[in-house]
Formats: sequence, C-alpha cells, structure tokens
Amino acid sequence: MKQKIVKHPIRAKIYEWLFRELLRTAALITILTTVGIVLTLLLNTFHFFEGVSPFTFLTGTQWTPLFADAQYGVLPLVMGTFVVAIGAALFSIPVGLVSAIYLSEYAHPTVRKILKPALEILAGIPSIVYGYFALTEITPLLQKLIPSTNIYNALSASIAIGIMTVPLVASLSEDAMTAVPDSYRQGAYALGATRLEVVTRVVLPSAISGLVASFILAISRAVGETMIVALAAGAKPSMSLNPLQSVQTLTGFIAQASMGDNPHGTMSYYSLYAVGLLLFLLTLGMNVLSRSFVRSQEKRRG
Repeated sequence: MKQKIVKHPIRAKIYEWLFRELLRTAALITILTTVGIVLTLLLNTFHFFEGVSPFTFLTGTQWTPLFADAQYGVLPLVMGTFVVAIGAALFSIPVGLVSAIYLSEYAHPTVRKILKPALEILAGIPSIVYGYFALTEITPLLQKLIPSTNIYNALSASIAIGIMTVPLVASLSEDAMTAVPDSYRQGAYALGATRLEVVTRVVLPSAISGLVASFILAISRAVGETMIVALAAGAKPSMSLNPLQSVQTLTGFIAQASMGDNPHGTMSYYSLYAVGLLLFLLTLGMNVLSRSFVRSQEKRRG
C-alpha cells in the first residue's frame, strides 16, 4: 500500500518562506560584495586622480610609482599584459580548439571519457605551480633554443598561461560543438560531405558563439593571471613587444606593490587601486563583448 503523505500547510509555508529568504540573502550578499569592491576601487582611484591626471595615467610611458622620482604612466603595464595575454591565446586557442574537435567529432566514446577528465586535470593545478614550472623548465629550454632569452621573460609566462587555459578552451568548445544538433551532421553526410567538411562547414559555424565565448574567456583569464607572471615574466615595466624580454603586467605590479613597503595614503598606495580599476574594466569589457557576441549570434539564428 502507498504511504499517505500528510500535508501541513503552515509548516510548508514556513519552509517556503525560509527557503525564499535564504535565496534572497545569498543574492544580496553577491550583489553587495560586488558593489563594495567597485566602490572601494572607485573611491581610492579618485584619491589617486587628485594627484595624477587621467590623461597622464593612460598615456604615459614611464611607470615608476615606487621610486623617488615617481612616474605614473600605465602604458608599460598595459603593454606587458597585452604581450602575455596574446601569447597565451596564440597557444591555448589553437591547441584547445583542435582538442575539442577531436573529442567532439573524432574520439571514440571510451577514449573521450578518459581524455576529457585527464585534460581537465590541468585546470586543477595551482597557478603558482605553473609559474615555478615556467621559471625552472620552460625558460631554460627557451634559452637553449634562443640564447638571447632573458631569465624573466614574457614568452615563458605566456606558454605557462596557455597550458593552464587549454582545458578552459577545450572544455567549453567541446560543449558548444556537442550542443549542435546531430541532424545537422546527418544532413551534411547525406549530401556527400566528408567528416572534415562537416566539421569545418557545419559544426564550427553552428557553434561559433560558444567558441568565441570560450576564446574571450580564456583571454580574460590570461589578463587576470597573477602568480605565473609574478614568477616568470619579471618586474620590469617595458613598452617593448619583444616576448623574450622581461615585462610587468597589471596583476604583476599589484602583487609586487602589495608585498612591499607601501604606506597607506601615499600616491603609490592609491596607484594600486587605479591599476586594479583598469584591470577590472578590461576584464569587464571582454566579458561584455563575449555576451554581446553570443546574443547577436542567437538573434541571427532566431
């Protein structure tokens, strides 16, 4: 016999109310935390711009906030961030995309079950381990291949970040391609297309929104990486595009200045928040770009 369920309307209403309030509280905590971080960045950056003009900050080519003759031109940090992030993307996007194509379209289901978790293990390795690996293994190898490579250089940091973000690109891209209806593939095969033609002319165009979103997310992750660039890229702000030289990124400066003697209330102290706000705006802009691209593709399909 089926057990009869006894309903208690008052108790059910109390549980419903408690659950609703719990969800509301969690949402408010998330929103308030974000607002608090943004306000902290804005208020302290305002103090920074009381002594340094935004034009000088954004266009200056000398960054020495911790020196006696302080200069606050952030372009060298932006350039270093650009070199490292683009280098990482040039490594992770092709490797991740090819891996995703193999997992989605070519790999046997048993092989896929083994390779995908193995690939995603890379995402669980702490970034400081990647930084140490870049400094002790990648850099010596680069120096053997290219003797002019500095001990601290952007290329080894880019390779390490690229290795770290490969699982991100591969996993999200594979999910995007798996979401393409199988009827698209069967229709292409029925028209006489080869597997390569199905992948390049049917699957990839259909999954383009998810693919681009994974690419931008990987670049955003590279821009925000700290420990790898702090260990392997160096701490020399430079306007050079040469990846074999030492550079300093936005996150690298924040890590360096936060650990040093940086008195509260000084311009060097407030420069941390100015750089943090710029970094926040860069990553926010990339996320907005990714979302707008996905929405435009969805509207085009609809």
